[in-house]
Amino acid sequence: MTGAQTATVSILLVEDHKELAQTVTEYLERMGYIVDYAADGLSALHLVAVNQYDVIILDINLPGVDGLTLCERIRDDARLSTPVIMLTARDQLADKERAFTGGADDYLVKPFELPELVLRLKAIVRRQRGELGTETYRVGDLTMDARTGRVERA
Repeated sequence: MTGAQTATVSILLVEDHKELAQTVTEYLERMGYIVDYAADGLSALHLVAVNQYDVIILDINLPGVDGLTLCERIRDDARLSTPVIMLTARDQLADKERAFTGGADDYLVKPFELPELVLRLKAIVRRQRGELGTETYRVGDLTMDARTGRVERA
């Protein structure tokens, strides 16, 4: 995705480590994403209640309402299907199992590479929007746009 393509993708980043949050926010904004930020679970609940996001990036270890509980509340109380990427230092299978069981769509362990986060964001947004891809395939004089499924003869 280019900056123009990501400009309509809004993200809520919920992370209590301010330096990490600033780094992630600045990187995503340079990539063309729109990013809101919450430093704790209660602030995130408020933002989710009053805004619509394409993706939520959620730390597990948060003050107040932890990320696992927040994800469950987003799914059960708010009844939102907004994709959630857990971003956490917890790397145990039990933590991952609880996150996915509680409604997470993806799980990225800290430390992580920012380009990997963007790849995961692109994949989630693509699935959420029902996009197949952007490749064009050509066979002989036939051209197919994989995104739209449209076939044309040259």
